[in-house]
Amino acid sequence: MSDQDATTETDHTLRTPIVAVLGHVDHGKTSLLDRIRGSAVTAGESGAITQHIGATAVPLDVISEIAGELVDPTDFDLPGLLFIDTPGHHSFSTLRSRGGALADIAILVVDVNDGFQPQTLEAIDILKRTQTPFIVAANKIDTVPGWNPNENTPVQATMDAQSERVTSDLNQKLYEIIGELSDNGFSADMYWRVQDFQANIGVVPVSAETGEGVPDLLTVMMGLSQRYMKEEMEIDTSGPGVGTVLEVKDTQGFGTTLDAIIYDGTIRADDTIVVGGLQGPIVTDVRALLRPRPLEEIRTEAQFEQVDEVTAADGVKIAAPELDDAMAGAPIRVVRNRERSEVIAEVEEELAEIEVTTQEEGVVVKADTLGSLEAISSTLAEEEIPIMRAEVGAVAPRDIRVAETANEPTHRAILAFSVDVLDDARDLAEQEDVELFEDDVIYQLVERYDDHVTAIEEAQQEQILENITRPAKFRILQDHTFRQSDPAVVGVEILSGELRRNVNVVKWDGGEAKRVGHLKTIQDEGEDVDSARTGERMAVSIDGPTVGRQIEEGDDLWVEIPEKHAKILEQELAEDISVDEREALSMYVEKHRNRDPFWGK
Repeated sequence: MSDQDATTETDHTLRTPIVAVLGHVDHGKTSLLDRIRGSAVTAGESGAITQHIGATAVPLDVISEIAGELVDPTDFDLPGLLFIDTPGHHSFSTLRSRGGALADIAILVVDVNDGFQPQTLEAIDILKRTQTPFIVAANKIDTVPGWNPNENTPVQATMDAQSERVTSDLNQKLYEIIGELSDNGFSADMYWRVQDFQANIGVVPVSAETGEGVPDLLTVMMGLSQRYMKEEMEIDTSGPGVGTVLEVKDTQGFGTTLDAIIYDGTIRADDTIVVGGLQGPIVTDVRALLRPRPLEEIRTEAQFEQVDEVTAADGVKIAAPELDDAMAGAPIRVVRNRERSEVIAEVEEELAEIEVTTQEEGVVVKADTLGSLEAISSTLAEEEIPIMRAEVGAVAPRDIRVAETANEPTHRAILAFSVDVLDDARDLAEQEDVELFEDDVIYQLVERYDDHVTAIEEAQQEQILENITRPAKFRILQDHTFRQSDPAVVGVEILSGELRRNVNVVKWDGGEAKRVGHLKTIQDEGEDVDSARTGERMAVSIDGPTVGRQIEEGDDLWVEIPEKHAKILEQELAEDISVDEREALSMYVEKHRNRDPFWGK
């Protein structure tokens, strides 16, 4: 038994706060992370910056070096900051801990020139939903025309060095961002004016390009963490590790491995762990804990070194058997000195929290992680789009088979977020007329599905309109009888609406609509046409009546509209017909309701 196994006393310490970076595409999330990482490497001695799996730890002394006089390390107990390397909603929604966001704090990156964009709003929704405290990094201040850059300088000092016009232009952009935060329910101001960061959002002007404002950003992050999160950062380092799966990967020499963040306790190289899987909890034994070589970027680094243990908060690659069904976003728990059944129950409980509410009728949703699945399902619920099945993993033929059972044409669809579509599934979807929507941005995925639904509904409306008798009023012109009967051929003028071929024709007599015949053809200067609009004069043939008996020159005639059609036109399709058709319908319905007030209702 090792000394660690013999430890009986609880070893309390403060863990590093976990920081996520969110924002709209191209607003500078990755650049800002790279700048922080680069500044940290420059400020620290070689090896001072620990490169973890999926995260970069920046220790307090390095933050103090970057921030200069803004940070006095003796004011802080927390060991530094752990930045999640992969920025964006994807990583944020993947990072879960006990039903909430794993990230303790977030940076929302907003381009000062573009302001709030769709993904900014999406990020804010996620932050609201998970109740994650955040600050705004107003990025690209160096792009303000006339800006004089001062590399790595605190923002107030560099703003003081700018011309009055440049400062004024920047302030205008910053206050527009503050206004947009206000529109979304957040009180905000420049960070140096904020007294209570729990009640107000601090805005930090920065440049990922020049490093200006980065000292302030790190200072505010440390200050917020120290002041408001110190108690939450207290962990038992000797306890069994608790973490979240970031990604499930194939690693050469180790097979399927887990990239994970451990946020409580310690995981050791000989531990038994329970991991959330597609079919339920997976119980397996750790074979190896892997870290990248110092200062190498994890996403490109192929060589790892094995470590004996990892203590929160930290990123690690876990090699173990039977991980093929493990899910990104799922919980990881070390068993160690606890009952295995108890740990399995905890993982099952956490997986149950994430289950998406499904209905008998709806779309199929596939996502890359549990967090993504949760985020998409929440968005679809807000949009009132029902879900029939929601799962993590690639789109397979069985998903197509589920989607094709939908009764509604709009529900014969699969929304695939950041996952592969298997070739045989794609072929089957085409064969069975199931629509596939693929995207790695939630709002774009939902937007594309909405456009699809709109197109289907419009086509359905057009189909209904094609089968509905359209309203029209027309008058037989004087001296325009070309044939008296069998069929009667007369010249007419369309007074209102659209006259079409193959409709029944009525004449109002004593408040009653009497059918006088069936309009067969419409001719314009000898040429057959399908319809005629208000103001046009045409020759029409009407089967049934004789001019001089049932109809007369100068008579006003109407297209006979079945009561059911009148109801549909008035209640469902009024916006889809023209103004003159609405006018003809209104007059026609009013005549009927003079005799029967409930006609067509």
